[in-house]
Amino acid sequence: MFRSALGSVLASRLLAVMGSSVVIWGCAAGGPSQAEWPPVSKRWFDRGDASFRQGDLEDAESASENALRVTPDREEVRLLAARIALAKLEYARTLQVTEGLESNEARSLRGRAYWYSGDIDHAADELEKLVADPEVRDAWAVEIAKLARRGVGRKPFQMSGGQVGVTDMPRTGSTAMIVPLEINGEPALGLIATGTAEAVVDSSAGGQPSWVSLRFGENVEVRDVPALAKDLSGISRQVNAPIKILLGVNLLRHVHPTFDLIGGQFVVRRYEPPPPPIATTVKLSYVRGGGMLLRGSFGAEATAAQASLLVDTSIVYPVALDSGGWKKAGVPASSLRSVPNAGSMKSGTVPLLKLGAFELPGVPALSGDDPVKEREKGLDIELDGLVGSGLLANFRVTLADGGRTMWLEDMPHEAFAPSNLNIPETPDDAPEEAPEEEEAPPAGKAGKPGTGKPAAAKPAPAGAAAKPVAPAAPATPAAVLPTKPAPASAPAKGATKP
Repeated sequence: MFRSALGSVLASRLLAVMGSSVVIWGCAAGGPSQAEWPPVSKRWFDRGDASFRQGDLEDAESASENALRVTPDREEVRLLAARIALAKLEYARTLQVTEGLESNEARSLRGRAYWYSGDIDHAADELEKLVADPEVRDAWAVEIAKLARRGVGRKPFQMSGGQVGVTDMPRTGSTAMIVPLEINGEPALGLIATGTAEAVVDSSAGGQPSWVSLRFGENVEVRDVPALAKDLSGISRQVNAPIKILLGVNLLRHVHPTFDLIGGQFVVRRYEPPPPPIATTVKLSYVRGGGMLLRGSFGAEATAAQASLLVDTSIVYPVALDSGGWKKAGVPASSLRSVPNAGSMKSGTVPLLKLGAFELPGVPALSGDDPVKEREKGLDIELDGLVGSGLLANFRVTLADGGRTMWLEDMPHEAFAPSNLNIPETPDDAPEEAPEEEEAPPAGKAGKPGTGKPAAAKPAPAGAAAKPVAPAAPATPAAVLPTKPAPASAPAKGATKP
């Protein structure tokens, strides 16, 4: 009888313990766990995250907004919406969806939104809190936090002088986009570098991160330009010119530029440029606010494979694709050719690359996974490749809408000839020789960017094949560039002012 009573007591206590365990488990399940995530919200989130990683910002935004509608307080959903908003340069939206979030990713997104919107004080506060965490490795944030704190009270990119500034771009032996300018009153050479988030001054002679003043042409000054510092001697050797500053996208977005390598002009404006009369529109986004990204396709059909391409004009070849990009382009790896004196680098031809309404057949391209993977680090984007100055040199390029839009104006047929870009038509293993100086394009061939006056030659109709892109010579540095900026002079024959 005693044993029976004892057994009843033990059984009661065991049931009580089991019951409390169920209650505790039930309480845990009531928290924000993965199992609690509503299936429809999770599906929308997964779709938005996948589209974002593929560079499809339109679909990513639509999917993330649907996920937000179902689970507006879920942090993962809010952070995805913030990453998309920042890539679209929607700074207020980035701040709105991260409000109250204290994670490192939220601080990174907010700090960048404050910085690129020109709110230097709040950017300094957020980025200093971010880099104070020993787990954070963000070189950009470390340098910008210092620069922002030293720039408290400044209003970046204040422009003064004339409405338009025109600079003659030197004609070189490569497609490097070099711009004569003044840095704090001293003549210098800059390089258009869309793969760089910020302006970068040369530190090889002791330059430090600072706030600088730039002058373009004779009458447009841009004050309080934030500039990081880096040794640019390697880039100077590549282009055979003493480059003192890289013109990154944060600067370019503020000066409403047009660059036309064939016409030999770099134009800055104090106003939004009007649309060119004949051009195609390419939408741009900026991964983490600083990496210029465009979407193209490897074919003219609506079902053609889409490509996410990072634009970096500091590299002189037209296109570089990783193995996935070549597969999308329909080019087998066995058809690629080795590039002499370039290690494992290979080259090939993209049958058709479509940008906006322009169809570009026969685009020369390099093959290499390492350069693309290096650019993918920290971007959360799966790139298919890179676009260099060797491709954009075939067009007159204008950035508008704060850098969200790129207009490409088709150039005359003869502009695609390698001779007009001073690109030697010699085998890769032939001895290097400095090309002869070419004459400027004939009068009337270059149009007037920003004035509404059309260029003389019309682009191919939509759907028609464009002229082949001129190949670049990535291993051949410019040999004819002057070692110091040329004095201001009248535009070359055929080049017109905006």
